[in-house]
Amino acid sequence: MLKGDTHLVPREAADPFAMLRNMAADFDRFFSATRLPVFRDRITTDVAGWWPQLDVYEKNNILFARVDLPGLKREDVKIEFAERQLTIVGERKQEVEENQQNYYRRERETGAFFRTIPLPAGVKAEDVTATFAEGVLEVKILLPAAGPATQKIAITEAPAKAA
Repeated sequence: MLKGDTHLVPREAADPFAMLRNMAADFDRFFSATRLPVFRDRITTDVAGWWPQLDVYEKNNILFARVDLPGLKREDVKIEFAERQLTIVGERKQEVEENQQNYYRRERETGAFFRTIPLPAGVKAEDVTATFAEGVLEVKILLPAAGPATQKIAITEAPAKAA
């Protein structure tokens, strides 16, 4: 149990993927215990799929988003801008084939992903640029000029009401 502000919260409520990980681990134990070789080593505990690393930071009024996409090409990735959100979508497809004297092995790995970055009001699509080099996507977003500084408003005494 985790201690909340006023009550105790079950650990599963604090981590929404805990139940999925536990269920995947149960399936792993079940299929690894079976004697049928077709079920061994086929289940993975990676229930969330592929989730590429994303760094977002601001420097000199520019918001940078860098995504590590090893093995992908520029054509495998799409960037969409809508309703104050930038969404990066892609899919990786990898195939490994080994043909040796004593064995033949072929593996395929695929996985779609998307990452969404909320943007401040005033960002325009023409202020977004992206480059892709050596498996790293870098998106630059020119942030709008800051609005007027916060100003304090004086509070005056209300006139007395007539009885």
